[in-house]
Amino acid sequence: MISLHRGRYAASAATGDAPVAQAQALRALCFGKDADADTFDALCTHILIHEVATDRLVACFRMLPLTGPEISRSYSAQYYELSGLASFEGKMVEMGRFCVHPDCHDPDVLRVAWGAMTAYVDREGVEMLFGCSSFAGTETEEYLDAFAVLKARHLAPKRWLPRVKAPDVFRFAAKLRRKPDLKKAMLRMPPLLKTYLLMGGWVSDHAVVDRQMNTLHVFTGVEIGAIPPARKKLLRSVAG
Repeated sequence: MISLHRGRYAASAATGDAPVAQAQALRALCFGKDADADTFDALCTHILIHEVATDRLVACFRMLPLTGPEISRSYSAQYYELSGLASFEGKMVEMGRFCVHPDCHDPDVLRVAWGAMTAYVDREGVEMLFGCSSFAGTETEEYLDAFAVLKARHLAPKRWLPRVKAPDVFRFAAKLRRKPDLKKAMLRMPPLLKTYLLMGGWVSDHAVVDRQMNTLHVFTGVEIGAIPPARKKLLRSVAG
């Protein structure tokens, strides 16, 4: 069972229906929906991060363990053609529905969340972490520099590259012909995606336009064995 206490925050795995309902309520708030629950919730381990002093829920995410041949059962497989990853031989986990309370701006929350994820990955022997990384809104214009950086530096290896499945996508790798403004790109890059990239993560060559969630998202993968040693040491120091 995941349980991690660092500074002002504690991360723990949900046990029972009430904590999962708490996570669903936070997700609904963050995603601007009346409710946020789906069939994947019953299959996942839910991690909740609370502020210790107030017991306020400040962040949550869920994890779905899979193997390569089970990749079509993932949430991401609704939006991406992932048959390339079916040949991945190690354990995998899909990280999804990550959100932080809109009133919480403390970077330590993200640090504790990744500490909990690292503890899970180490305990379960996970070799691939993946999910959908979202940009707010469905308009591409303000994110063109970020997408140009993804094209130039962070596209998935060909053997794992997700193919187009969703009906509405932005094929940034094929369409963009611009030298990115790195400062602007990093300002517009979502924090979760930045963390993936710092770990050596890679992305799909297109973004899905998800109007139901009001986001643009890219498939993102991290091969645990490829995480830079210094970054891995830092994550494990938090996971403790």
